[in-house]
Amino acid sequence: MENCFVLRHAVVSDAAEIHVLLQEAFREYAEFLGVTQLEALNESIKDVEYEIKNNTVFVAIADGCIIGTIRVRISGDEAYISRLAVSKPHRNMGVGESLINLVDRFLQSKGVKKAILYTASNNPNLVRFYYGRGFYIDSVSHERGYPRARMIKEYRNIDTDEELCSCHNSQINSFR
Repeated sequence: MENCFVLRHAVVSDAAEIHVLLQEAFREYAEFLGVTQLEALNESIKDVEYEIKNNTVFVAIADGCIIGTIRVRISGDEAYISRLAVSKPHRNMGVGESLINLVDRFLQSKGVKKAILYTASNNPNLVRFYYGRGFYIDSVSHERGYPRARMIKEYRNIDTDEELCSCHNSQINSFR
């Protein structure tokens, strides 16, 4: 079976479908962590709409359905990555990796020098996933009720004219 999906910027009309995906993924994340409160679970569709309008949200689409999403907020030459989620049936097919690769190219095109994200440091699959994408653990805190790793990726002068993505038969809209 061929893994075929399209990556693009999210639009406001995607908000409800993104919200459903985030709720499913972050309920699973909370269950793994053994916590009942996560900021992502308190988000509304209006909050997702706000993020689409005011920051950068990308989606992965297969067969007309959103199967993955990631959010990026840029501040100066740093960026904060959040809300990476891939639907359970589409995991381990390159969707998350393609979303991270897209964000990398997007951030480099914007002159960003460092990306920051947070993930559960006690989830070896997530930590391995981010390590494999060039992130490292900068610190760990427990203020949210679980060991939460602050992970960083530093961008060096990488040629942003390279092909954006050729893996997994993805198509990427140009940055605007």
